[in-house]
Amino acid sequence: MKPSILVGGQAVIEGVMMRVPGAYATAVRDPEGNVHVDKHDFTSRVETSWSWRKPILRGMMALFESMKMGMKTLQWSADIAMPEETAKQPGKLANFLSMVFAIILAVGMFVVAPLGLTTWLLDIEREAVAFNMISGLFRISFFILYLLAISMMKDVKRLFRFHGAEHRVVFNFESGKDVNVDNAQSFSTYHPRCGTSFLFIVLISAIIVFALIDTVIIAVFGEITILYRIAFHLPLMPLVAGLSYEVIKITARKENVLFFRALRAPGLWLQRITTQPPENDMVAVAITALQHAFGEKYDEMVGREYIAEAIG
Repeated sequence: MKPSILVGGQAVIEGVMMRVPGAYATAVRDPEGNVHVDKHDFTSRVETSWSWRKPILRGMMALFESMKMGMKTLQWSADIAMPEETAKQPGKLANFLSMVFAIILAVGMFVVAPLGLTTWLLDIEREAVAFNMISGLFRISFFILYLLAISMMKDVKRLFRFHGAEHRVVFNFESGKDVNVDNAQSFSTYHPRCGTSFLFIVLISAIIVFALIDTVIIAVFGEITILYRIAFHLPLMPLVAGLSYEVIKITARKENVLFFRALRAPGLWLQRITTQPPENDMVAVAITALQHAFGEKYDEMVGREYIAEAIG
């Protein structure tokens, strides 16, 4: 039986972050063409804490850690790839305020707007399942339109190509073949355990969870309003993420089962937007990140086929 291993990654500005058991490393090319590497040892709380190892809770912690790691590596990549631009950036307070604004914008676009439109257009507030199916369709539509809109931006197009490089190198590593640019370029850019696929599962899971929650609210209070929905739905997003984490792990293990293949198909389709064919130098940067993430263990880790469990 093939051994399993947690290897995943993330595209950053002009580079790639690769995460392996016990560490992660980010490789970024600067304006002069030099590749810089930043490596950190890292052990997830899921591995060290009995409570956070439980189903659903492990997904919540994994998502929090991934977001924290992603923000840190994105900032570092910007400092390396765009030193002049980052030098002109405002201080920590302004960065904090911009992050708060981004969160408010996301909540408005993916929570408030779908709920508001469904309430305004249709008289189905007390029909929990129908209401959440419609608002969920609005949410999915906004998500796809958002991805399509940002994919038109020049910088985002390059980011998506580095995303493709990350996927191809992960596939290359998992295959057991020698990890090099030519071999990596022969693999697909669509990976079933990608964060894009995870986000789509989150959107689907939200429909089910929120329909159940709304049913309880109606039973307890006798009515439900958009304010009730916002007040209860927002705090439950970590729970939805935890459930989605378990679903995507199951789809990875049951990839030959028709139902789970169908469930992951939309996420793979969305990767046609969020991943693009990379240039050879982008793949080379991704390989550098993988090599430094493993460090001295790299030679003994490559050359074997693996079952991957990471979301990246």
